[in-house]
Order: sequence, then structure tokens, then C-alpha cells
Amino acid sequence: MQAAMVVVLPLLLLLLLGSSPTGRAADDEHEEFTVLDLSSLKPHAACTGHRVTPPHNGSWVPLYRPHGPCSPWFRGAAARAKLPSLAELLRQDRLRVRHIHRKASGGHVDESKGSRKEPVTVEETQVHHQAAISVQWGTQSMGSFQQTRSIDRPAADDGTSGGPPAVAQTVVLDTGSDVPWVECVPCALAECPYYDPARSSTYFAFPCNSTACKQLGPYANGCVNNQCQYRVVSSVDGSVSSGTYSSDVLTINSGNSIASFKFGCNTQSQNSGDGGPTNGVMALGRGAQSLTAQTSSTYGDAFSYCLPQKDYEKGFFKIGVPSGAAYRFAMTPLLRDRPGGPTPSATVYRVRMVAVTVNGQPLNVAAEAFAAGTVVDSVTVITRLPLTVYGALRAAFRDRMAGYRRAPPQDELDTCYDLTGVRLVKLPRIALVFDGNAAVEIDRSGILLENGCLAIAANDDDSKPAILGNTQQKTIEVLHDVGGGNMGFRRLAC
Repeated sequence: MQAAMVVVLPLLLLLLLGSSPTGRAADDEHEEFTVLDLSSLKPHAACTGHRVTPPHNGSWVPLYRPHGPCSPWFRGAAARAKLPSLAELLRQDRLRVRHIHRKASGGHVDESKGSRKEPVTVEETQVHHQAAISVQWGTQSMGSFQQTRSIDRPAADDGTSGGPPAVAQTVVLDTGSDVPWVECVPCALAECPYYDPARSSTYFAFPCNSTACKQLGPYANGCVNNQCQYRVVSSVDGSVSSGTYSSDVLTINSGNSIASFKFGCNTQSQNSGDGGPTNGVMALGRGAQSLTAQTSSTYGDAFSYCLPQKDYEKGFFKIGVPSGAAYRFAMTPLLRDRPGGPTPSATVYRVRMVAVTVNGQPLNVAAEAFAAGTVVDSVTVITRLPLTVYGALRAAFRDRMAGYRRAPPQDELDTCYDLTGVRLVKLPRIALVFDGNAAVEIDRSGILLENGCLAIAANDDDSKPAILGNTQQKTIEVLHDVGGGNMGFRRLAC
């Protein structure tokens, strides 16, 4: 049976990679290899904008790296000086991986416990490697919003009253968390650049007996002055976001606003108001509090994003299923928990990987090696593969990179090369194949890190799920069609 699969898969992949949305780049002259210009991995001082015209629609917003030149917080050399070392990046990434593995396996993540360490490390290091968007928080002074009154909100406060203008807030997109939160900063400035709930006439703190408060579940953190309190422990370093569970108007762009948007008003962080690159987290998980769940009646419980190839380019984020998705995306079913199964794993998005190919040839590994599934995560930086799968990939990659001088391993990155003086690197093509014949080729920018190491690592064994990290998601529009029960991939989208 396994031998038959080895014969059939190359023919199948030839069709998929040649004609599907995951096909090869038209400007690539090589049939098997792809060429990476190492200078494209280095930081630039200016934002070059969108490499591909983004799919403008009502729910679309630009996406960027928080410390990159496309960020509104960019401070040139000062911003680049805050970038983490590789060792620090990998350390934080390992913590994220452990968190995702616990959730995917149904392990309980106790939000009432954890370190009280402030999230300064997160804000100044790994956050650069995440995807961020800018949204408007609070009341806008011009125009009005047609809001649906919540039973938890006083009927008189319908959000149409005047008030100070909304403020732009940079938030990190996190597909592995449920509760959106933003820094709540008392501000004495005439034009406050931070979200100050006292300045928004549509701000509302949920009472402790409200339905919204009762639905917080493991994120509930008691009651203060009859105001519902939340608590979220960071999946990166154990730091804490906590404060009052609230609602206000969230404006995605000038044409789209979300009335009575529920979020955590964070007062825990010492980073509040210090001019940092991000102001909070936009939770995109599968829990009831996430942005996706709150907008499901309007946008159909779906969203997509595309991370740019380079840090000095822009990608995009949008809510809803793109038109023609069934034809333009390589689609694979989302895995669901068994009825009555553990609830924590519902936060993450899992699919079934069935093969990995190098230059169109599938790795010779048994199907059982992929049995734990694959989590697609927006925050994990380095893809993790089951130990058996990674071992086969490493051997095939090293074989095709034999012309380059090897370099010592760096932590879990054990396939590194000395590329001193080299600008153009000839890399083998790597593709991931998912259930439903969805073949996704990794972009050339997602194969090597700037230090010359293969940007993929191994899990401890085959029992834990693979994790598709954001480095390998570059240029791919990743569609989370939760309502339709599918995930889609569209290459060369940004």
C-alpha cells in the first residue's frame, strides 16, 4: 500500500503544483529548484507597500510587522535595535509550541494561574515576527453606527451619541487565543494616541451578573465594583493580561464597524502608554469571545490573512469568505473534536497533513507519522514536524544542498549553512500536502532564516501535532472558513 502511494503521489503533485492556486511562480525559471535572494531577508528602512494588489473589499485591512517599516510605530534604527536574538526568538517559540500542543491535545490551560511577569519581553522581541493590523477603538466623532443593542447593555446607550474620535490601535493577530484585549490607558493628552475608556461615550463595562461575564469560563477573574474581570495568561512567556471585561465600537475600516464588541480592557501591563509597537491582541480562536465568533452573523464565521514575503512589505487581513474561494483556494477540511471531547483544543485550527514533498518527490514516511494532525498557527514562527517526518525532510534537504558548506546547529535548528559571500541560494522546493488533495508549496522566503538555517524543526516524537508556523505561511492567503468547516490556501496572494 505504501509503495503504491509513492508512485501515485508524484503524478498527483505534478497536477496540483502546476495548475492549482498552490502552483509554481510564473517567473521562476527552475523546474525543481527555486532561487532565494538572501538580501530580501535583511531589514530595509522603507516600506515598499503591497507586492500584489490586495483584494479590497468592505472588511479588508492592511497587515504588517509591528517593528517593520510598514508599521505606524516604526522608529527606524531604534525599532530594529529591539529585534530579538535568534536564541531568544527560539526560546519564546518553544514556549508557544508547548502551549499549542497542550491545547491541541485537550490539556487544560489554567488561566487563573501563571507568572505575574509583565509582557515586556513579548512586546519588544517576538512581536516583531507576528502579523499586526491597525483598527479603530471607541466612538467616532463623525457619522453614526447602526448597532444592535445587547441585553447586557443599557438600551439608551446605542452607540450613536457623539464623542471624541476613535483611536487607531495596533493589535497582533492570534489564531490560538480566544479573548481580544487592548491596553486601557488613562491619558491627559488633548489627542490621546491610546485607548482611554473614559473618553469613549460608547464604552461599557459588563456587570458581574451579565451573560457576557458568565460566558467567560476559564478566562473569568472575579468581580470588582460589580464589574466583570478577565484574565488571560500569555501563551508566549506566561505574562498576564487582566482587567475589566468590556465592550465598545470596533471599526475595522471606515465602512465597517462592530457594535458592542466584547474585549478585555487591560490594565495589568507596565507597557501601557510607553510608545510600544502594539496595543493588544486580536483573538481569532474558535472560542465564543473571539472576533470570528462575535462577527459570525455578519461575515459567516470566516477570516483570512496573508503574511508578506518581506518585512518591509504589506500583507492583508479580511473577515468573511472571499468570492470564488472554492475555485481559487486549495481546500482541506478542518478537524473537529469528538462529541463530548475536551474543550480547550477547540481554540486552535487543525487540519490533516498527509505528505511532504521535496522537489515533487514525497518523503518515504508511513501515514501514521501524520496521525496527530497539523495546527495552523499565526503566532508560532518556526514550523514543527513530527520527528519521523522531519528526519526524512532533513535528509532530503541536506542531499539537495550538498553544494553548500554546512554550519554548526543553532538550538533546535540543526540544518544550517555558511552562506558568507553568497547572495543567490538555489533551494529545493518543499510542499505540504493536506487531506483533500490540497498541496501547498512553501514560498522561497519561508525555507531559510537569515542565519542560513532551515526554518523548520522537529517535535519530540510523532505523538504531538505538527504546527505550521508563520514563516512558512508567507505569501499564502490562509482562509479559515469555520462556518463551512474548511481551511484554504492560496499561494502568491501577497
